[in-house]
Amino acid sequence: MAKHSKTMPARGLRVADQIQRDLAEIIAYELKDPRVGTMITVTEVQITPDYAHAKVFFTTLKDSKEAIKNTTEGLMAAAGFIRGLLGKRLHIHTLPQLHFVHDSSTSRGMEMSLLIDKANATRAADAEPDEPQENKPDEQ
Repeated sequence: MAKHSKTMPARGLRVADQIQRDLAEIIAYELKDPRVGTMITVTEVQITPDYAHAKVFFTTLKDSKEAIKNTTEGLMAAAGFIRGLLGKRLHIHTLPQLHFVHDSSTSRGMEMSLLIDKANATRAADAEPDEPQENKPDEQ
């Protein structure tokens, strides 16, 4: 499930979660735009309280700037088509306009994890003695 703000009513959360599930299926199985790759994950959907707009966060397997740009352009170009298919699945009074945004939190998290691992390796190397100590007589 997606993370949401605590100010959104429970119905809004359920609608956003349902939109997220439906969009994941539509993008994976029914969208044929070559700019949009097959490995797209819808990570979160945030909708306005009046259901007029939905901000759709997605990640891709390829995180190059060119791939992200092409995917975003493809999704924005297909937004009307996707919205039409979403309207057939979702029965609410106002069907939101879709706005696609690349979610960079996973790549930032991986970078942070690498930095932490590097820092821990440096700390472990500093904690090891430089040269092994020979048998020294006990000082008493």
